[in-house]
Amino acid sequence: MRRLIFQEYVTLDGYAADPDGGLEFFETIAGDTDDDNLALLENVDTMLLGAATYRLFVQFWPTDASAEEAIAPKLNALHLVVVSTTLASAPWGDYEPGMVVRDVDAVRALKAEQDGKDIILWGSITLFHSLLQAGLVDEVQLRICPVLLGEGKSAFPNGVSPVNLELIEARPWAKGGVLVRYQPANRSR
Repeated sequence: MRRLIFQEYVTLDGYAADPDGGLEFFETIAGDTDDDNLALLENVDTMLLGAATYRLFVQFWPTDASAEEAIAPKLNALHLVVVSTTLASAPWGDYEPGMVVRDVDAVRALKAEQDGKDIILWGSITLFHSLLQAGLVDEVQLRICPVLLGEGKSAFPNGVSPVNLELIEARPWAKGGVLVRYQPANRSR
């Protein structure tokens, strides 16, 4: 079975975006995460996104604007899968368009495919919550930015069943950020 890795940049107080949806706090660790992401992508062949994150990503990653980003070539070469009940298609600039699936069961089937590397879920907080509750997330990878926003969009679900996690790794970066990796308890890597 393929592994599903959720990766999110978060503030120290657990926000994935500011109150207006802004992500400017990512810049507090700019450059520190490139090597980690390049290494991660060596074992990933599929990018999973929710519809809202897809709409953000498609405006940047498959365009000339991403040319200076170290991960752009690898990211744009990934097989794209978008979970959405509203999108009919998922074009990706000049690259192969993404596949649109409708629900968690389609993600379960994708994970069950024998051929393939890991699957990366970037952003897509609502989708993450659904997949976590369904037991489909194999790793939660947080890139913690050294900033406190005080308010914003939380990266973590409220009012759902607790999910116990075990620490896999914790590593500081030069600019004060920290990479933390967890797996659901009682699951071997």
